[in-house]
Amino acid sequence: MREGVERMVNLRADTRESIAKLTLMDDIFMNKVFENDTERTALLLRIILNNDKIKVVKAVTQQKLKNLSGHDLQLDILAQEENGKLFNVEVQNHSSGAAARRARYHLSLLDAHSLPKGEVYQKLPDNYVIFITQYDVLKGGLPIYHINRIIEENNVAFADGSHIIYVNNKIKDNTPLGRLMHDFNCSNPNDMYYPELAEKARYFKETEKGLTNMGDVFEKFVAKREKEAAKKDMESMLDYIDKLNELDTSNVEPMSHVFPVQNVFREDVVENGDGGEDTLANAPERRDRAFVVPKTVE
Repeated sequence: MREGVERMVNLRADTRESIAKLTLMDDIFMNKVFENDTERTALLLRIILNNDKIKVVKAVTQQKLKNLSGHDLQLDILAQEENGKLFNVEVQNHSSGAAARRARYHLSLLDAHSLPKGEVYQKLPDNYVIFITQYDVLKGGLPIYHINRIIEENNVAFADGSHIIYVNNKIKDNTPLGRLMHDFNCSNPNDMYYPELAEKARYFKETEKGLTNMGDVFEKFVAKREKEAAKKDMESMLDYIDKLNELDTSNVEPMSHVFPVQNVFREDVVENGDGGEDTLANAPERRDRAFVVPKTVE
Protein backbone atom coordinates (compact mmCIF):
# COMPACT_ATOMS: atom_id res chain seq x y z
CA MET A 1 0.00 0.00 0.00
CA ARG A 2 2.78 2.40 0.97
CA GLU A 3 4.64 1.61 -2.26
CA GLY A 4 1.50 2.47 -4.24
CA VAL A 5 1.11 5.80 -2.45
CA GLU A 6 4.76 6.69 -3.04
CA ARG A 7 4.38 5.73 -6.68
CA MET A 8 1.38 8.03 -6.99
CA VAL A 9 3.21 10.94 -5.33
CA ASN A 10 6.16 10.48 -7.67
CA LEU A 11 3.83 10.29 -10.65
CA ARG A 12 2.08 13.53 -9.74
CA ALA A 13 5.40 15.27 -9.22
CA ASP A 14 6.95 14.10 -12.50
CA THR A 15 4.29 13.56 -15.13
CA ARG A 16 0.84 14.62 -13.93
CA GLU A 17 1.08 18.03 -15.61
CA SER A 18 2.17 16.46 -18.91
CA ILE A 19 -0.69 13.93 -18.81
CA ALA A 20 -3.18 16.75 -18.15
CA LYS A 21 -2.11 18.40 -21.42
CA LEU A 22 -2.58 15.29 -23.57
CA THR A 23 -5.42 15.13 -26.09
CA LEU A 24 -6.83 12.39 -28.31
CA MET A 25 -4.57 13.75 -31.06
CA ASP A 26 -1.63 12.36 -29.05
CA ASP A 27 -0.94 8.73 -29.91
CA ILE A 28 -0.19 7.54 -26.40
CA PHE A 29 -3.41 8.99 -24.98
CA MET A 30 -5.65 8.02 -27.89
CA ASN A 31 -4.32 4.45 -27.74
CA LYS A 32 -5.29 4.12 -24.07
CA VAL A 33 -8.77 5.63 -24.53
CA PHE A 34 -9.72 3.30 -27.40
CA GLU A 35 -7.75 0.23 -26.27
CA ASN A 36 -10.06 -2.84 -26.43
CA ASP A 37 -13.05 -0.47 -26.30
CA THR A 38 -15.57 -1.52 -28.94
CA GLU A 39 -18.20 0.95 -27.73
CA ARG A 40 -16.10 4.09 -28.12
CA THR A 41 -14.47 2.84 -31.31
CA ALA A 42 -17.93 2.26 -32.79
CA LEU A 43 -18.90 5.81 -31.78
CA LEU A 44 -15.84 7.15 -33.58
CA LEU A 45 -16.58 5.20 -36.79
CA ARG A 46 -20.30 5.96 -36.80
CA ILE A 47 -19.64 9.69 -36.67
CA ILE A 48 -16.88 9.75 -39.31
CA LEU A 49 -18.70 7.39 -41.70
CA ASN A 50 -22.14 8.83 -40.90
CA ASN A 51 -23.47 5.32 -40.36
CA ASP A 52 -25.30 4.49 -37.11
CA LYS A 53 -25.49 0.79 -38.02
CA ILE A 54 -21.79 0.07 -37.55
CA LYS A 55 -21.27 -2.57 -34.89
CA VAL A 56 -17.69 -3.15 -33.78
CA VAL A 57 -16.90 -6.59 -32.38
CA LYS A 58 -13.16 -6.08 -31.89
CA ALA A 59 -10.98 -3.03 -31.32
CA VAL A 60 -7.24 -3.08 -30.61
CA THR A 61 -4.57 -0.39 -30.53
CA GLN A 62 -0.95 -0.54 -31.68
CA GLN A 63 -1.71 -3.69 -33.66
CA LYS A 64 1.16 -5.00 -35.77
CA LEU A 65 0.50 -6.23 -39.31
CA LYS A 66 3.30 -8.42 -40.64
CA ASN A 67 4.50 -8.39 -44.22
CA LEU A 68 6.81 -11.36 -44.77
CA SER A 69 8.33 -9.82 -47.89
CA GLY A 70 8.26 -6.14 -47.03
CA HIS A 71 7.49 -3.34 -44.58
CA ASP A 72 5.49 -4.15 -41.42
CA LEU A 73 2.87 -1.80 -39.98
CA GLN A 74 1.86 -0.82 -36.47
CA LEU A 75 -1.68 0.53 -36.52
CA ASP A 76 -3.07 3.11 -34.09
CA ILE A 77 -6.52 1.50 -34.07
CA LEU A 78 -7.66 -1.66 -35.84
CA ALA A 79 -11.37 -2.40 -35.56
CA GLN A 80 -13.48 -5.19 -37.00
CA GLU A 81 -17.18 -5.18 -37.69
CA GLU A 82 -19.33 -8.29 -37.28
CA ASN A 83 -19.49 -8.76 -41.07
CA GLY A 84 -15.68 -8.87 -41.31
CA LYS A 85 -15.01 -5.29 -42.42
CA LEU A 86 -11.78 -3.84 -41.11
CA PHE A 87 -11.22 -0.23 -40.08
CA ASN A 88 -7.76 1.24 -39.54
CA VAL A 89 -7.79 4.65 -37.82
CA GLU A 90 -4.55 6.65 -37.76
CA VAL A 91 -4.01 9.90 -35.84
CA GLN A 92 -1.36 12.19 -37.32
CA ASN A 93 -0.21 15.57 -36.03
CA HIS A 94 2.23 16.01 -38.92
CA SER A 95 1.19 16.04 -42.57
CA SER A 96 4.15 13.89 -43.60
CA GLY A 97 2.72 11.00 -41.59
CA ALA A 98 -0.49 10.97 -43.64
CA ALA A 99 0.93 10.75 -47.15
CA ALA A 100 -1.35 9.34 -49.86
CA ARG A 101 0.95 6.40 -50.57
CA ARG A 102 0.97 5.49 -46.91
CA ALA A 103 -2.83 5.29 -46.97
CA ARG A 104 -2.58 3.05 -50.04
CA TYR A 105 -0.07 0.76 -48.29
CA HIS A 106 -2.16 0.51 -45.12
CA LEU A 107 -5.17 -0.50 -47.20
CA SER A 108 -3.15 -3.11 -49.09
CA LEU A 109 -2.08 -4.83 -45.86
CA LEU A 110 -5.63 -4.74 -44.51
CA ASP A 111 -6.75 -6.52 -47.66
CA ALA A 112 -3.93 -9.05 -47.42
CA HIS A 113 -4.99 -9.94 -43.87
CA SER A 114 -8.71 -10.07 -44.70
CA LEU A 115 -8.84 -12.94 -47.19
CA PRO A 116 -8.07 -16.41 -45.79
CA LYS A 117 -6.03 -18.79 -47.87
CA GLY A 118 -8.15 -20.58 -50.47
CA GLU A 119 -11.08 -18.15 -50.30
CA VAL A 120 -12.55 -16.61 -53.47
CA TYR A 121 -11.98 -12.89 -54.03
CA GLN A 122 -15.67 -12.14 -53.60
CA LYS A 123 -15.17 -12.91 -49.90
CA LEU A 124 -12.83 -9.95 -49.50
CA PRO A 125 -14.72 -7.45 -47.30
CA ASP A 126 -14.89 -3.69 -47.65
CA ASN A 127 -11.96 -2.19 -45.77
CA TYR A 128 -11.39 1.35 -44.55
CA VAL A 129 -8.30 3.44 -43.79
CA ILE A 130 -9.11 6.65 -41.91
CA PHE A 131 -6.58 9.39 -41.21
CA ILE A 132 -7.46 11.96 -38.54
CA THR A 133 -5.05 14.84 -39.10
CA GLN A 134 -4.25 18.13 -37.42
CA TYR A 135 -4.02 19.94 -40.74
CA ASP A 136 -5.75 19.79 -44.11
CA VAL A 137 -3.25 17.37 -45.68
CA LEU A 138 -5.01 17.24 -49.05
CA LYS A 139 -5.24 21.07 -49.15
CA GLY A 140 -8.74 21.15 -50.61
CA GLY A 141 -10.25 23.35 -47.95
CA LEU A 142 -12.57 20.57 -46.77
CA PRO A 143 -12.96 19.01 -43.31
CA ILE A 144 -13.41 15.47 -44.66
CA TYR A 145 -12.46 13.64 -47.87
CA HIS A 146 -13.80 10.29 -49.12
CA ILE A 147 -11.43 8.66 -51.60
CA ASN A 148 -12.88 5.81 -53.67
CA ARG A 149 -11.79 4.39 -57.02
CA ILE A 150 -13.69 5.33 -60.16
CA ILE A 151 -13.54 4.42 -63.86
CA GLU A 152 -12.15 7.55 -65.50
CA GLU A 153 -13.85 7.10 -68.86
CA ASN A 154 -17.41 7.14 -67.53
CA ASN A 155 -16.92 8.38 -63.95
CA VAL A 156 -18.58 5.21 -62.59
CA ALA A 157 -17.52 3.79 -59.22
CA PHE A 158 -15.13 0.84 -59.49
CA ALA A 159 -16.73 -0.62 -56.34
CA ASP A 160 -13.81 -2.76 -55.23
CA GLY A 161 -14.65 -2.20 -51.56
CA SER A 162 -11.60 -0.06 -50.76
CA HIS A 163 -12.16 3.19 -48.87
CA ILE A 164 -9.71 5.90 -47.77
CA ILE A 165 -10.96 8.80 -45.66
CA TYR A 166 -9.16 11.91 -44.42
CA VAL A 167 -10.62 13.99 -41.56
CA ASN A 168 -8.98 17.16 -40.27
CA ASN A 169 -9.47 19.76 -37.58
CA LYS A 170 -10.69 22.37 -40.05
CA ILE A 171 -14.26 21.57 -39.02
CA LYS A 172 -15.33 23.42 -35.86
CA ASP A 173 -19.12 23.53 -36.26
CA ASN A 174 -21.90 21.99 -34.19
CA THR A 175 -22.32 18.90 -36.40
CA PRO A 176 -21.49 15.45 -34.96
CA LEU A 177 -18.17 15.49 -36.86
CA GLY A 178 -17.39 19.04 -35.72
CA ARG A 179 -18.03 18.06 -32.11
CA LEU A 180 -15.87 14.96 -32.49
CA MET A 181 -12.94 16.97 -33.83
CA HIS A 182 -13.44 19.44 -30.99
CA ASP A 183 -13.23 16.57 -28.47
CA PHE A 184 -10.09 15.20 -30.13
CA ASN A 185 -8.36 18.51 -29.36
CA CYS A 186 -9.62 18.89 -25.77
CA SER A 187 -7.16 18.41 -22.95
CA ASN A 188 -9.90 19.01 -20.34
CA PRO A 189 -12.54 16.22 -20.25
CA ASN A 190 -15.07 18.73 -18.88
CA ASP A 191 -14.94 20.60 -22.20
CA MET A 192 -15.83 17.57 -24.32
CA TYR A 193 -19.20 17.15 -26.04
CA TYR A 194 -19.35 13.35 -26.08
CA PRO A 195 -19.80 11.93 -22.55
CA GLU A 196 -18.38 8.55 -23.61
CA LEU A 197 -15.06 10.13 -24.56
CA ALA A 198 -15.07 12.52 -21.60
CA GLU A 199 -15.61 9.67 -19.15
CA LYS A 200 -12.67 7.65 -20.47
CA ALA A 201 -10.41 10.70 -20.69
CA ARG A 202 -11.33 11.65 -17.12
CA TYR A 203 -10.44 8.14 -15.94
CA PHE A 204 -6.88 8.38 -17.25
CA LYS A 205 -6.37 11.99 -16.15
CA GLU A 206 -8.10 12.16 -12.76
CA THR A 207 -8.35 8.73 -11.09
CA GLU A 208 -5.49 7.13 -9.19
CA LYS A 209 -5.62 3.86 -11.11
CA GLY A 210 -5.93 5.59 -14.49
CA LEU A 211 -3.15 8.06 -13.77
CA THR A 212 -0.80 5.28 -12.67
CA ASN A 213 -1.59 3.32 -15.82
CA MET A 214 -1.12 6.39 -18.00
CA GLY A 215 2.02 7.38 -16.12
CA ASP A 216 3.71 4.05 -16.88
CA VAL A 217 2.91 4.46 -20.58
CA PHE A 218 4.04 8.09 -20.59
CA GLU A 219 7.39 7.32 -18.96
CA LYS A 220 8.07 4.52 -21.46
CA PHE A 221 7.13 6.88 -24.28
CA VAL A 222 9.50 9.59 -23.02
CA ALA A 223 12.32 7.05 -22.58
CA LYS A 224 11.74 5.78 -26.12
CA ARG A 225 11.78 9.33 -27.53
CA GLU A 226 15.01 10.13 -25.67
CA LYS A 227 16.60 6.94 -26.99
CA GLU A 228 15.49 7.75 -30.53
CA ALA A 229 16.83 11.30 -30.20
CA ALA A 230 20.20 10.03 -28.94
CA LYS A 231 20.33 7.54 -31.81
CA LYS A 232 19.55 10.30 -34.30
CA ASP A 233 22.29 12.52 -32.84
CA MET A 234 24.80 9.68 -33.05
CA GLU A 235 23.82 8.96 -36.65
CA SER A 236 24.30 12.65 -37.50
CA MET A 237 27.78 12.64 -35.97
CA LEU A 238 28.73 9.47 -37.85
CA ASP A 239 27.41 10.95 -41.09
CA TYR A 240 29.54 14.03 -40.51
CA ILE A 241 32.61 11.88 -39.86
CA ASP A 242 31.93 10.02 -43.11
CA LYS A 243 31.84 13.36 -44.94
CA LEU A 244 35.16 14.36 -43.38
CA ASN A 245 36.67 11.05 -44.46
CA GLU A 246 35.81 11.93 -48.06
CA LEU A 247 38.22 14.89 -47.94
CA ASP A 248 41.67 14.50 -49.53
CA THR A 249 44.13 15.22 -46.70
CA SER A 250 47.17 13.62 -48.33
CA ASN A 251 48.93 17.01 -48.63
CA VAL A 252 47.94 18.29 -45.19
CA GLU A 253 50.54 18.09 -42.46
CA PRO A 254 49.35 16.61 -39.12
CA MET A 255 48.84 19.28 -36.47
CA SER A 256 47.87 19.43 -32.82
CA HIS A 257 45.59 22.48 -33.23
CA VAL A 258 43.27 23.76 -35.93
CA PHE A 259 45.10 27.12 -35.89
CA PRO A 260 48.86 27.59 -36.29
CA VAL A 261 49.47 28.80 -32.72
CA GLN A 262 52.62 28.56 -30.63
CA ASN A 263 53.17 28.62 -26.90
CA VAL A 264 55.17 31.53 -25.51
CA PHE A 265 58.09 30.23 -23.49
CA ARG A 266 60.63 32.16 -21.40
CA GLU A 267 63.92 31.18 -19.93
CA ASP A 268 63.61 29.25 -16.65
CA VAL A 269 65.28 31.98 -14.58
CA VAL A 270 64.29 33.05 -11.03
CA GLU A 271 63.47 36.74 -11.12
CA ASN A 272 61.54 37.50 -7.90
CA GLY A 273 63.92 35.75 -5.55
CA ASP A 274 62.91 34.13 -2.27
CA GLY A 275 60.29 36.36 -0.58
CA GLY A 276 59.12 33.75 1.92
CA GLU A 277 60.25 35.63 5.04
CA ASP A 278 58.58 38.83 3.89
CA THR A 279 55.31 36.98 3.33
CA LEU A 280 55.41 35.19 6.70
CA ALA A 281 56.12 38.46 8.49
CA ASN A 282 52.39 39.27 8.22
CA ALA A 283 51.22 35.94 9.70
CA PRO A 284 49.30 36.13 13.03
CA GLU A 285 50.94 32.82 13.92
CA ARG A 286 53.60 30.77 12.19
CA ARG A 287 55.47 27.56 12.64
CA ASP A 288 58.81 27.32 10.89
CA ARG A 289 58.08 28.39 7.30
CA ALA A 290 54.29 27.81 7.43
CA PHE A 291 51.14 29.70 8.45
CA VAL A 292 49.21 28.32 11.45
CA VAL A 293 45.41 28.43 10.90
CA PRO A 294 42.40 27.27 13.05
CA LYS A 295 41.05 23.75 12.58
CA THR A 296 38.04 23.44 10.29
CA VAL A 297 37.37 19.71 10.82
CA GLU A 298 37.47 17.98 14.19
